[in-house]
Amino acid sequence: MLLDRIKRKALELADGMELVDFGFALPYTWVLVRGHRGKALGVAMTLPEEVQRYRNSISEPSVEGFIERADSLNVIERTLGLAAINAVSQYHIDLDNAQWVDVLELLPENTGEVALIGNMPPLAEALRGRGFNVFVFERNARLWDKETYSDALEYHLLPGMDAVIASASCLVNGTVDMLIDRAKRAKLFILTGPTGQLLPEFLEGTRVTHLAAMKVVDIERALLGLKLGSFKGFEDGNRKYVVEVP
Repeated sequence: MLLDRIKRKALELADGMELVDFGFALPYTWVLVRGHRGKALGVAMTLPEEVQRYRNSISEPSVEGFIERADSLNVIERTLGLAAINAVSQYHIDLDNAQWVDVLELLPENTGEVALIGNMPPLAEALRGRGFNVFVFERNARLWDKETYSDALEYHLLPGMDAVIASASCLVNGTVDMLIDRAKRAKLFILTGPTGQLLPEFLEGTRVTHLAAMKVVDIERALLGLKLGSFKGFEDGNRKYVVEVP
């Protein structure tokens, strides 16, 4: 599993890092870490519809303890683990070669079949406006609209896609391996959203081509937004970026 590989790589980089604060919350679960170069904040999308067991096995929170549970079957443990991995990633990431652009700018100016994993209406509308044939897949039925397919159809339809833009919450719900495996034709496979704060090296050798995430540039402002449960409050402390996966 990809999560197991990511977990092992993150543990190597987490040595000596201090857990400053954390929260399992809406809209994002977050972990704040500190090393000798300062603090870093990592997040992972919280998926309340996936939560079944509210009890977890973590009794003494730590950076390593959270990361160890990143591939847990318990979604609470998995979400905290991914947020911790993202915090460690953001501490170490080098964005000198990043593009400070929106994910839409990665797609070429021609038509084709594009899959959106997760219903992202503004992005879907923009892609259709540029002539792409867009297939939107969504697991949460509350987020469906008339243009949305159930995620049950991903297995059958992804092999025909020219590009895949997947919400990085597929790492949280455990579908990322299937998505990568089925999207054999896609020239672009982009993980997008705050949950995609991973180090690009963690995905080297997979079919993932880009990470389109957010760099926290104002930790205190972003953290206040998270504690208040605010998408906008969190995003006001961030800057969007895109990096290529080696």
